[in-house]
Amino acid sequence: MPEKRKIILASASPRRKEILEKTGLKIFVDAGDYKEDMDLALKPHQLARFLSSEKAKTIAVKYANALIIAADTFIVFRGRLLGKPHTEGEAGRMLTLLNGKPHSVITGFTVIDTNTKKKLSRSVETRVYLRKMTLHEIETYVKTGEPLDKAGAYAIQGLGAVIVKKIEGDYFNVMGLPLSSLTEMLKKFGVYVL
Repeated sequence: MPEKRKIILASASPRRKEILEKTGLKIFVDAGDYKEDMDLALKPHQLARFLSSEKAKTIAVKYANALIIAADTFIVFRGRLLGKPHTEGEAGRMLTLLNGKPHSVITGFTVIDTNTKKKLSRSVETRVYLRKMTLHEIETYVKTGEPLDKAGAYAIQGLGAVIVKKIEGDYFNVMGLPLSSLTEMLKKFGVYVL
């Protein structure tokens, strides 16, 4: 009997691991060290797919008989790409920019079978509407530390839920991994969750 393929999540995000584990699949994590370049001259969906593909390829060379899953998530607001803030000041500026306005969350994801070299990439977009916040609310939320290292400076699965008025699309996509689309793609690699 052939050795069962390992499923490797090429991400350091605890949220992506948590989402993927909802499927019951046994997941291994290898975040790698690929550095995203958000300044590439690509349209948002193309960029998301490209970055996830590059992350997956970086990890794929290290494993035989494995499925590599990688993803990249960012915000698009009026044509501008917003990644993760690294300081409280950046987080405050991002939240002020998005305050009371809709934006898109785009996640590109890639699956690579290191045995057959088959590779598929997709991207999913979810529209998010933030409610109007006071300056005090923004400052208070930023001081919790939650907005740091989250695309768009909020975590919909955490305290950030109180600033989200509504969403159109996949909730898990806003967390960083569109689970329904991913599990559909995994079927093309012979992995069935249901």
